[in-house]
Formats: sequence, C-alpha cells, structure tokens
Amino acid sequence: MALPDSFLPLTDIPDALHASLARVAERLSDSLARADELAERQGAEPPSDVWQALSATRREELARVLACSEFAAEILIRHPEWLAALDADGELDAPLEEKVLGQALADVLDGIQEEAQMHAALRRFRRARMLGIVWRDLNRPRGHGMWDTAASVSRLAEVCLEGALGWLESHFQRRWGAPAPREDGSPQRLVVLGMGKLGAGELNLSSDIDLIFAFPEKGATQGGKREYDHQEYFTRIGQKLIAALDTITAEGFVFRVDMRLRPLGEGGPLVGSFNMLTSYYQDQGREWERYAMLKARPVAGDCDAGVELLARLRPFVYRRYLDFGAIESLREMKALINREVRRRDSLDNIKLGPGGIREVEFVVQVFQLIRGGRDTELQVPSLKTALQRLPALELLPQGVVDDLEADYVFLRDLEHALQAQEDRQTQTLPEDPSARERLALAMSHAEQSYDDWTALEARLEEVRERIRGHFDAVIADPEEEADAPIENAEAQRDDEIPLDEWRAAWRGELTEEEGQDLLESAGFTAPELAARRLATLRRSRAVQGMQQIGQERLDALMPLLLSAVAQSDAPDTGLERVLPLVESVLRRTAYLALLRENPDALDHLVALCAASPWIAEQLARHPVLLDELLTPQTLYSPADKARLTDELRQALGRIPEEDEEAQLEALRIFKHAQVLHVAASDIAGARPLMKVSDYLTFIAEVVLEQVLVMAWRHLTHKHGLPQRRDGTRHREPDFLVVGYGKLGGIELGYGSDLDLVFIHDAAPKGATDGKRAIDNSVFFTRLGQRIIHLLTAITPAGALYEVDMRLRPSGNSGLLVTGLDAFADYQRQHAWTWEHQALVRARAVAGGQELAERFDEVRREVLGRERDSELLRQEVVKMRHKMRQHHGSSASEREQGGFDIKHDAGGMIDIEFLCQYAVLSRGFETPDLLAWSDNIRILETLESSGCLAADDARHLRDAYLAYRHAAHRNALTKSGTRVDAKEYRECRQVVNRVWRRWLEPEASQDAT
Repeated sequence: MALPDSFLPLTDIPDALHASLARVAERLSDSLARADELAERQGAEPPSDVWQALSATRREELARVLACSEFAAEILIRHPEWLAALDADGELDAPLEEKVLGQALADVLDGIQEEAQMHAALRRFRRARMLGIVWRDLNRPRGHGMWDTAASVSRLAEVCLEGALGWLESHFQRRWGAPAPREDGSPQRLVVLGMGKLGAGELNLSSDIDLIFAFPEKGATQGGKREYDHQEYFTRIGQKLIAALDTITAEGFVFRVDMRLRPLGEGGPLVGSFNMLTSYYQDQGREWERYAMLKARPVAGDCDAGVELLARLRPFVYRRYLDFGAIESLREMKALINREVRRRDSLDNIKLGPGGIREVEFVVQVFQLIRGGRDTELQVPSLKTALQRLPALELLPQGVVDDLEADYVFLRDLEHALQAQEDRQTQTLPEDPSARERLALAMSHAEQSYDDWTALEARLEEVRERIRGHFDAVIADPEEEADAPIENAEAQRDDEIPLDEWRAAWRGELTEEEGQDLLESAGFTAPELAARRLATLRRSRAVQGMQQIGQERLDALMPLLLSAVAQSDAPDTGLERVLPLVESVLRRTAYLALLRENPDALDHLVALCAASPWIAEQLARHPVLLDELLTPQTLYSPADKARLTDELRQALGRIPEEDEEAQLEALRIFKHAQVLHVAASDIAGARPLMKVSDYLTFIAEVVLEQVLVMAWRHLTHKHGLPQRRDGTRHREPDFLVVGYGKLGGIELGYGSDLDLVFIHDAAPKGATDGKRAIDNSVFFTRLGQRIIHLLTAITPAGALYEVDMRLRPSGNSGLLVTGLDAFADYQRQHAWTWEHQALVRARAVAGGQELAERFDEVRREVLGRERDSELLRQEVVKMRHKMRQHHGSSASEREQGGFDIKHDAGGMIDIEFLCQYAVLSRGFETPDLLAWSDNIRILETLESSGCLAADDARHLRDAYLAYRHAAHRNALTKSGTRVDAKEYRECRQVVNRVWRRWLEPEASQDAT
C-alpha cells in the first residue's frame, strides 16, 4: 500500500527540501509495499497499517527526520518495520535504560554460534538504536538536549563493547580456555579503557571510539584445547573485539575503533599488562599522553580492575600539586592548533577551525592538567563536569563558563546535525545549498530557531569568535604580554626597562660596567653587589648542572623576576631575599614555570619577600606555598575558624583515610599556607593585631583537632575503643588537649611553640576492646605520644609545630597524659604558684565537649580559691625577678638604649604577671575574672569590676597591644625582641607604675 501524498506534512519544511523529501517518501512507499507483501505471505500485520496509524505529531517528527537525515531515511527504507518497534518501546521519546539496553543486546546475541552472525546482529542492533538517537536529537522530546544525545551514543558504544566481548569470551573459551585467576583469586578479563569522548561519556553521533586494552596480571589460560600466554590470549580477544565493531560488512559497521592512543601507538603491543602500562607511563609517558589520559575511563570488561589501573596511573596524569611545568608543552599544543588552523584553511571545520570544538576542550583540559593534582574535583573525564567546576575553584569566572558551555553545546549540536545527514565522521560544513538548509532545519528546535542558512551562519560566526577569545586568553606567553605595547601610555613607567635588557643582564651578555649601569638606573643602591649576586647564581654548580628544560625555564623567568624586583620599593632587599628562593627550586623547575606563567604572583612574591625575610625563608623552605600567590583574594584574606575547618576537611577528603602519610603532608602544607595568608595580610595592613593572633590561634586549633582525630583513629584501629567510666565505649575521644601560654591566651605569634597538657577521663582500671587490647592508661599515653609525633615529625613540608609539655603536672617527670581527677588533685594539693599562674592562661582547644566543660570547672575552682595575698605577691615577684635575670637585657644593652619588649621591666611579661596575680588574688571575690584566659579580656574585666582604674586599664591594654604588634613585626622581619627603648618609654612607664602599686610598692622607681 502506497503512502498518500499528504502523509508527510510540509508546514515546517523549507521549500528547498520538498523535492528531496518527496523522493524519500516515494522510496518509503515502495519499501512498505514490499514489506506488506512479505507480511501477507507470513500472515503478519502489514507495516503500512502502523504507518497509517501514526498521530499527526509523529508524522511531523517523521517529516523532520526524513528531511534532515539521509542516514535515518535509509534505515527506515530498509527496515520500515523498525518504526513501529521503536515507537512501541518508547525509544522515539526517551533512551532505553542501560540495563534494559544491555539485556536487549544479550537477547539478540543469544543462540548465535557464528562470528559472522554476531557481526550482523551487532550492526542491526546499532542501526536500530541510532535511528532512535537521531530521532530524539532532531525532535528534542521533553527537553532532550545535546548532552543526552552524546550520553546515549556513549551508552550504546559501551553496551556493544561489553556484549561483543562477552560473546567472544564465551565463544572461544572451549578452544582458548579462560585466563588464570589473579593472585588474590579473582577472575581476569580484558580491561577496555575508553579514551577521548567515549571516556568522557560524550560521544558524537558518528564518532570513532578510542580504546586502550589491558589485563591485570601475567599468566596462561586454563581449560582450553591449548594453553595461551595471557599476552597472546588478550591480544587475540582484542583483535576479535575490534573486528566485531570496526569491520565494514553489508550491514555497515558498529563503531570505528582507533587504538593509536595505546603505548607506542601503532607500533606497540595491542594489549598491555598493568605492570607494563604503569612502567611505560612512569618512564616514557609524554605530555600529550597525559593530556589523552585525562579522559580515560573503564567502559567494558573488568571495569573494577580498570578503576584500579587508573588509580595506579593517576600520579602520571595528575601531578601532586599545581603543575605549571606542563604549561610549556600545553603552549606548544596550542601553537600547533593555531598552525593547523592556518595551514589547513579549516574555516569550515567546526572542530579544528578557529573557535571550534577542540579549542573549548583545550581550555578545560589545560586547567585539569595543571590544577587536577591539587583540585581533585577536576579529576573527571567529562568535559561538562570539569567545566562546571571551574568557577567554584575560582579558575574561570561563571560568565566565561556559561559562554563556553552554551557555545560548546551549539557546536556539538551542529556537529550532530552534520553527522546525522549521512552517518559520516565529519565536522566540515557543506557547500551544497540543500545540505546547508538541512542543517538550518536540524538546528531549529524549541531552544532556538533559524530561518535559513544565513541566520545559522551568523550565529556560528558569533560563537566561534567568542570561543577564540577565551582560547587566546589561556596560557598566553607572559613575555609576549610584558613586551606588548600598552594602549594607555600614561600607564607605563618611563623608567621601566625592556625585558630584552634584563635578559642580557641575566645571561651575562653585558660588560661589567653596562650591567651595573643597568641595575643603577633601575633603582638598585648597590648595583655592584646586585650584579655579583646574579653572577654567583648564574655560575653556580646547581645552575650549570640543570637539564635543558630547567635551564630554559630559568632563563625565561629571570628577566621577568628582575623586572619585578626593579619595580619594587626596595630592589636591593627584594633581590637579596628572592634569589635564595630561586636557588631552592632549581631542581623543582615546575615552580620556575609557575612564577613565569603568573606575573601577578611574581609581583606578590617580590613584595612579600622585600617586606619580610621570614616570609622569604618560609617560601624558600616550602616552595609549595608559591601556589598560594596565585589567588590574591585569599592570599590577603585569612580564613576564620569555620572556613579553616571546611577547607581542611575538603583538602583531606581528597586523600584516603588509610594514607596517613599523605594526610599529614597535606595537613602541614595547609598549616604553612594559612600562616602565610595571615602574614601577607599583616604586612599589607589588612588585619588588626588582635585578628592576627586570633587567626594564628584558629589555625593551631583546627590542626590540633585534626591531629587528635588522626591519632584516635590510628590507636582505635589497632587496639579498639577504651572503656569509659560508665562502662560504655564511644567513638568520640574521651580526651582533651589543653592549650597553655600563648595558645591558651589566644595570642599565638609566627613560629610560636604550643604549650600543651593532655587529659583523659576514662575508667582507671578499664581496657580497650580490640583484638590487641591494652589498658586505658597505656592507650591514652600512646595517644598522647602519637599526637606529639604527628605535630613534630619532619617531612618535606617541614613540621607542624614544636610542642612543649613541661606545664603538665610534675613537669617532665610527670605522666604524659593525666586523668582529670589526678589533674584536679595535683592542682589543689601540689601545684606551685607559678603553675597556677600558668593555669590562668589555660583552656581546652581540642577534644570532647563534655570533658572540656568539666576541665573548665576544675580550672575555675582552683583559680577561684581564696589565697594569702601577701604570700602570693611575694612568690609572683620572686618568679618575675628570676625570669628577668635569665632572659632580660644585660646592663650594657640597657646602657645602649636597648629594651626587650618581652622580658625587661615594664615589658609584656610584667603585664601578663599583673593579670595572673589579679586573677589569683581577686578571683574568689570577682568570679568574672575566671572566665577568661587572654590578658586583654582580663584587663577589661578588672576595669569593669572596679579592681583597676579605667585609665590604668586602658594604658595597660594599649601597651600590651603595642608590644604584641612589635613582636609580630619583629618576627616577620627577624629582628628579635629587642627594640629602641625610647620608642616604648610611655608604655614602660605605665606598666612600671601599675607594677609598683600592685606588686612592689616598696621598690624604688626604675630608670626609664
């Protein structure tokens, strides 16, 4: 039965396509007539009945598909009965679920005994599914979009790979046998890694599939007619699998297979063992192979083993930290892309041409390659997922990402429309007018509409221009940027020296006189010394022994570095402090690349080093901190405690719990980085003094909380949970870390030690419940030892903190960890006055909340006892004089006008002792004094309670803040604790006056 002329509505079909659509309709009519005759002979329902019963909406969709896709039309002409089957299964509106799709293929292959039959069945299955995919892509049911099309094609490829592989394994098992199990007894199968767009799960309509084959362990097959070495067996299976998909038969092909991404390409073995692949990538892997492996994903065979393999290869793909060493290779790739664009004259190629698909993919993969080692959120094969994660990591603005995603979707839609025409792997725009009109029709759907080719072409030009702009902005050459003319001439300094001159100075191409003249003109006050420093570095054994790539990176960096130093406020100081850092990273040249690629980071580096030798030393000792210079918004804005906790959680969440060494290294890097943020904001004047100490204290608290968690996890894993007093066992530690001194007083400085005391409250006679059970006392002693080890152990990232445990009960001769009752008893019965003074500045900083509250009760009770004021005064004064004798300035230093802001009379410790004396002498009658461990709030409470005159309290606070500010500043400039006495004359007078009034009224007035 022929279709009537009115069967295909032409309302939305351009006039230029009517003739071709009529020819397709005529061929369909002939095909249906033949199908009806066959159905009649077999007593089946005529297919034309189904076609005639199509709804008006289905007919409009059919007309659109036939007008846009010769490929779909040919399938329907050859198999008109498939339309009914697809409609009945719902495939015209939604893809089959993966399990349903896999089962459908298994049903098709069930019972097939010959390879040729399997090939034919696979091809028919693929064509039927592709008809549904093309139909949905062109008609866009229920919000269906490009990503859905790409996912459907990828899912189809995976199902076909798995189905064909399973059939081949079963078919050849009688002859070839099955692979021997792995050492752990698990079975072995071929591991099929999908690369490129298959690995990403984002295949196009007529895409090749890039594969790599692997197998876990060597051995030989078992149970077959003959034994095969695993290498040979898996090679045979791999060859059969390629043929099953790639061979072109009368039924066409399933997927074209490309194996050139495997090690050594076409010249390498088809299949590799895990050990071989790991060794190859570690020893011989090239930069482009890292780029390719970004999208690797197990897609068939033993996918669990595939995940294991990729975990082994991850260190090759993703460097541990920011990988700016890869930039030069990426820049070469970018230059290659640009050359290909020019050479091929590929304006009509939407993948390879300017502003094409490949340029969007390059932009995203650049960030994955450089940042993926640290920002593990980018360790995903999907371009869409990686792209959408860039704004949260502050790598690209949200607006740029929105542009790139929308433009990429447009280009991929256009690619699908092109490939749907003839099922050809093409990205070249057609010249034929009717083919162009097909594209305009195919690209017109609910989201957008194009009246004709001209409108579509205009949108395409706009998209490509926008993409090209973003592509050009990625990894631009910093020297080119620095040498580029500045549009606003006023923005360029008159005395700025061109990079070529700095390059010549670094390479030693200038005479001694020319070099010194250049440095002097750049603002160096000691040009001879600066020139000598540069020459010493250039001629050093470390530089002379560098490999070529390192030498190139150093030569590229030094002109930029010298230019940045010359533009700083103190060129001589900046150069003196930056060069040791350069020297320290000569063997880790990725850091040279980082600085070269980020001129802003270089400027921050020079400014911070010029301002602080302490920062310069920290950066030289821990070059990984250079990463922090890349984000000024966080560099100069230290995090509060909540954000610190969250950032540390995220950083450690990327590392397996069992990898304690990596967790500890990440913890140290985190601590050093956060302290650097505080120091940078301190130097910039962005944070008041109190906030600096607060932030440094927050960092220590967050670190201590995490170290306690790690130590508790380690001990409980080995020995089980300790028994609590009530007989129960809790996952939360019944343990407390108490901070004394500056930590307890929320007054930490740069490089401060941590004064700690450990307290537990478990059952005195209890034991742990693990297989290797130990007494509670032993458990908590080991827990304390573990905490100290984690805090003080030296690794490449240094140590976390120095720890001082001498303030625990009985000092160094006492137990490392004390029960709360024993601690309370010691404080009540045996503690010296100086130990009670220390307790004033004690507070819980990590551990269980309930135990912290009980410790605070003990502290308040001990400090709030009524004491003999006179005896207390004598002991405090005696201890203070003893400290001055040991740590204060000598007579000669005082004669020379020196003043130790910490230890000398009228200094910081005098204020601390005043506060401690006040708490111990007045606490019983002024309980509010017992609430605080920091001196500022103790002074405020003394004022508000009337214990101290308002003027005295204010002057003491001002003096204390001035001293602490000087201590922070001197720590950053490495100036020690001695200052010019004249500068702090008024502060000393105030402190001495209150000291004499309260503690030494009989003392004569100190010379100030």
